[in-house]
Amino acid sequence: MKSFLFILNDAPYGSERSYNGLRLANAIARREDHAVRVFLMGDAATCARRGQKLPVGYYSIETMLGNLHRHSGEVGVCGTCMDARGLTEDDLIEGCHRGTLDELAGWTGAADQVLVF
Repeated sequence: MKSFLFILNDAPYGSERSYNGLRLANAIARREDHAVRVFLMGDAATCARRGQKLPVGYYSIETMLGNLHRHSGEVGVCGTCMDARGLTEDDLIEGCHRGTLDELAGWTGAADQVLVF
């Protein structure tokens, strides 16, 4: 099985970096024999906020993370970054968890390929 780690750094809206990273992560997660992990750092921690309200027709990062979870993707959210933005575990979308730098280090070492957005 080939494993991929995506590290996202940008806010969910405003730039399309997190959006494009999740588009690619979801496309890979749908393939057989491919494992995907996503780690949200910095402003990307807010990608995992539950209850995002968007204009009709606008892409939803919350939905994209949900799709990744349904395809067995793992999503960690930097705990330090969560604290800096006032996020708690109760604020997170289902399938996302509070992560640590040690977890990210382990995921990085285990990944066949690391992509940073």
